Amino acid sequence: MRARLSNFGASKVSGYLVISAVVLIWAGFALTLRAIGKSPLSAADVGLIRFAVPALCLLPFLRSYLAQLRRVRFRDLLLVLLGGVPFFLVASAGARSTSTAHVSALIAGTAPLSVALISFLLEKSAIPKKRWFALGLIALGAVGMIATQPAGGTHSDPWGCLTLLFASLLWGAYTVGVRRAGLDAIANALILTVLSLMILGALSLVGVTESHLGQFSWREALPFVLVQGLGVGLIATVGYSFAIGRLGSSRSAVIGSLAPGLSAVLAVFIFGEALNFATMACIAVLTFGVILANRSLGKN
Repeated sequence: MRARLSNFGASKVSGYLVISAVVLIWAGFALTLRAIGKSPLSAADVGLIRFAVPALCLLPFLRSYLAQLRRVRFRDLLLVLLGGVPFFLVASAGARSTSTAHVSALIAGTAPLSVALISFLLEKSAIPKKRWFALGLIALGAVGMIATQPAGGTHSDPWGCLTLLFASLLWGAYTVGVRRAGLDAIANALILTVLSLMILGALSLVGVTESHLGQFSWREALPFVLVQGLGVGLIATVGYSFAIGRLGSSRSAVIGSLAPGLSAVLAVFIFGEALNFATMACIAVLTFGVILANRSLGKN
């Protein structure tokens, strides 16, 4: 039995199962970013929850991982940390003036493009010609999303959309950093959550980021604890790192890009956001590009 579990953990099947769970959590991530503006919590408060919950859960492992963490190159460490406080605050800022569909599509949906761009800039990794068409479809879908406004629904500010694209680049840098660092899922999560918690805590203490601590109840914070803290902060952080180790950074990114369709549909029922035909068509083009990109990776 132990041998079977070991073989399963080392197989690509386990990677696909884990990244599927991560996609579900990322759909919830987009929804909770939009929910911040409707709650008494500030973005920094939700960020503290997002990093504090997994940091506390993982802290008992810190001592046994110190030797592995010390071997991480400083440049790779910075890339990983871009997926922490910078990504969260930038994504939250973009979510304030856009719809849930835009949040998910322009961050998770464009992640393959971001990974390809960051890989080219840092490692001179050429994009295989067989992926150009797929990535082109993703780019077309993203441009269409920026130009599309849901009739009667949430208006998405162009600057907010550009902010979300910048968040996608930060996520792409984080994805490449995870691969370059060569850490396992727990070690990567320790770096991301513990250091990000310290950074965001310091920024809140000196007043750089706005905090509403003491002005909201435990019940109002609970959805963010469950989705951002346990879901995104712990399960998705560890799971995404695990999937990268099994499937590679590019394949993990393109599968993760399937989240936009799910979050957009959920937003209709949760927030009453409208989805017009143009928005749905752009998401479909984006998703088709993701599928093609994933197929081309499978042939490499």
